[in-house]
Amino acid sequence: MKSRAVHARAGVRESLLTDSGVAGERDDRGGPQSLVNTTILLLVSDPVMRSILQETLEHEGYIVLATGDLGQAVDRLKECTPDLLITRGYIQSLPGHDAAVYLREKCLEMRVLLVGGLLDDERLRYRETRQGFEVFPKPYAAAELLQKVKEVLSKPR
Repeated sequence: MKSRAVHARAGVRESLLTDSGVAGERDDRGGPQSLVNTTILLLVSDPVMRSILQETLEHEGYIVLATGDLGQAVDRLKECTPDLLITRGYIQSLPGHDAAVYLREKCLEMRVLLVGGLLDDERLRYRETRQGFEVFPKPYAAAELLQKVKEVLSKPR
């Protein structure tokens, strides 16, 4: 059973990584040069999803600080100021929105991107207008997510 899950995970990761279709100059790690030193705090409690997202973002040249725990995310904010927080609808039993609000209070210049499938239209509009968060509902392909990340990062803080 475990090997089947690992095999499935590898197949999904490969699909995400090869589906990005991003062109441009690369740095020595293979990522686009313009992304060097762009830091993303990735707060996703599901370890498989976190790993896939981390590898996808790193493949594009982002520095990714990945964790599944709010306490560890707070610790990461003590070490550096990420350009972007990416979190899902729920982190363990805590709504991802609440975690994002909490972390944003500790790092006001950090942009926020909520990804997930449990976000209805009214809540999306509220978060975008009142909280200044960007929202990206599921389902999505890697290329779409990477494009959204680039859009969010291109906006002024």
